[in-house]
Amino acid sequence: MELVTNPELQANKFPVVKKTDYFTYVPPAFITLILLIGQITFGILDNYINVVVSIGTSLIAEMLLASLILGTRKNLASAYITGISVGILIRSNMIWPYVVTALISILSKYVLTYKGKHLWNPSNLGVSWMLLMAPLSVAGLGIQWGNNLWAMCVIWCLGLGIVYRAKKFRVTVTYVICFIILAYVRSLLTTDPFLSELSPLTGPMYQLFIFFMITDPGVSVSGKKAQILVVILVALVEFALRLESVIYAPFYALCLVVPVCRFIDLKRNTSKKVVTGF
Repeated sequence: MELVTNPELQANKFPVVKKTDYFTYVPPAFITLILLIGQITFGILDNYINVVVSIGTSLIAEMLLASLILGTRKNLASAYITGISVGILIRSNMIWPYVVTALISILSKYVLTYKGKHLWNPSNLGVSWMLLMAPLSVAGLGIQWGNNLWAMCVIWCLGLGIVYRAKKFRVTVTYVICFIILAYVRSLLTTDPFLSELSPLTGPMYQLFIFFMITDPGVSVSGKKAQILVVILVALVEFALRLESVIYAPFYALCLVVPVCRFIDLKRNTSKKVVTGF
């Protein structure tokens, strides 16, 4: 907790206690748990150096950019999540893709903005950009939990609890329902087995996507109905991309849909304030 001075009580020398929101540190702990379970179960990391480099790059970039551009110090929990996400989601036998992806991710929060708000989920943009622009140097994580149901159950139970606490439960559940329905439709259209179409949901890549990327409060639109509509649009675009055999369809779908919806939402809210005079 932090002690702050209240002018009304200053004469009596009574400090006002400002509560610290410790929930801020729960998502970083959760994503670290995903990494540990994935590593213990399947060895999802080629080596630990890559993830350390991506985390370090994200933290340093966040500190420098916040100081130089905003003139302030920021909580580094978000930068840690970005860094570890990059370390988990991309694969390369070189170090530079981890550095570049982490830098692109953090830079997007300060450069690609509208009305002072960033439009993309940082790690989603960084990972999508590298997968698209450097396919010979970078690949995405493609592992499922398989028969290790205990690992998937632990992650899902904790993840649903966290998004419920963050008031994003409806976003995650809506996406999962849409994915299941559209997976069945894809199985009818492509004659692939339904379980084969459904299997990506069991992997660590989708755990990060479902619990961190699509629920990112930093790029959420206003209103519960609007948030549900956005995630349905993401699922539909992903569905279309999957029919075209696009490998990293969820990343590209989120990268295409969210910034447009976020821009429209910010613009609409700004217009309302101007009209009402607030």
